[in-house]
Amino acid sequence: MKKYFQFEELGTNYRREFIGGLTTFLAMAYILVVNPLTLTLQSVPDLPDSMRMDYGAVFMATALAAAIGCLIMGILAKYPIALAPGMGLNAFFAYTVILTYGIPWQTALTGVLFSGLIFILLTLTGLRELIINSIPAELKYAVGAGIGLFITFIGLQNANIIVDNPATLVGLGDLSNSSALLAIFGLIVTVIFMARGIQGGIFFGILIAAVVGMIFGVVNWPSAIIDLNVPSMAPTFGVALEPIFNDFGSLINIQFLVVVLTFLFVDFFDTAGTLVAVANQAGLMKDNKLPRAGKALLADSIATVSGAIFGTSTTTSYIESSAGVAAGARSGFAAVVTGMLFLISIFFYPVLEVITSAVTAPALIIVGVLMVSALGKIDWTKFEVAVPAFLTMIAMPLGYSIATGIAIGFIFYPITMLVAGKGKQIHPIMYGLFVIFVLYFIFLA
Repeated sequence: MKKYFQFEELGTNYRREFIGGLTTFLAMAYILVVNPLTLTLQSVPDLPDSMRMDYGAVFMATALAAAIGCLIMGILAKYPIALAPGMGLNAFFAYTVILTYGIPWQTALTGVLFSGLIFILLTLTGLRELIINSIPAELKYAVGAGIGLFITFIGLQNANIIVDNPATLVGLGDLSNSSALLAIFGLIVTVIFMARGIQGGIFFGILIAAVVGMIFGVVNWPSAIIDLNVPSMAPTFGVALEPIFNDFGSLINIQFLVVVLTFLFVDFFDTAGTLVAVANQAGLMKDNKLPRAGKALLADSIATVSGAIFGTSTTTSYIESSAGVAAGARSGFAAVVTGMLFLISIFFYPVLEVITSAVTAPALIIVGVLMVSALGKIDWTKFEVAVPAFLTMIAMPLGYSIATGIAIGFIFYPITMLVAGKGKQIHPIMYGLFVIFVLYFIFLA
């Protein structure tokens, strides 16, 4: 096994890889709580049950999709990079596709499945590089930052820190509310952990906030710590396949196409950015290229397809893997460790089930902070670039839609570049995306 994972070549050992894998798991374990809460729209009251996914089934799907993604990444691509259902993509799934578009969650899962299958095709054919290279870096960074703002906005809403205000659309909520106080406490604790460089700070912040919430009666006490009778996956397992066989005609429309393309686009660049960032940190890049990139992307896409069939939103590579690398991880064995820990976590469902939106809100806010750091890579002195980048970023939280932000930015980019006399710098694919997103707004109107 040491030879297969190239321990000697990478200067690592079992102890370093185990600690690295454990650190990565602790840094991203919050997704086991946040993802089910997000996809079941727990923060949105008075919704019919038909619009809500089953919490237990989503929890299982989250854990299994993460485990499969980590194991494939570790064994096939041999990178210390962990995967799980992605933040931002789950928000798009729940708040845009289901809540705003009114698309049933069953059909939304089919959209995730299609995006994963297309991703596999693009990876195997080599078209991935062509599409990625056609989109300017500034827009890639703006998309990441915009998703960060959107996630933060959702976290503040979930905690009742930001609420509806008839006069100003939004405003500051009642901070004496128990949910808001618990979220603020959790945020302070998490910020302290993160500022001190404590690995798994987000996870520990959730843990401490949950315990404090239980002590003061804001959060229910769990019925048990471990339960070998895990939740059933029957409510979501295989549901993504049903529209394909039973009502394929319902999938043939521009709205569904935009949903699939958005899942595909965000996963594309989230994965590419994470792979490059973590590989650079671990010193695994060679001649500015990523070895086994195709296998890493294949692991990501297979995990997405598996997750869709299980019943969760898009599975993607996690930047939290950098925490494991910082702790010593260098090989795929660390990802295997993380994957096994996700499998074990299934039996701790009773503890995770009682976690509320107020407890997880700090995690959403902090992840938003980390994602917004991409803004520093945009050249704001170039007005023709600054405008589409800014509109991409700001339209996501204000329009309450990741797709809307991407669409607006990709429409304005060719316009501003052409007016600035830089039309030759625009890749032909960008013109194609311009047309697609113009049609997207026409369809919405």
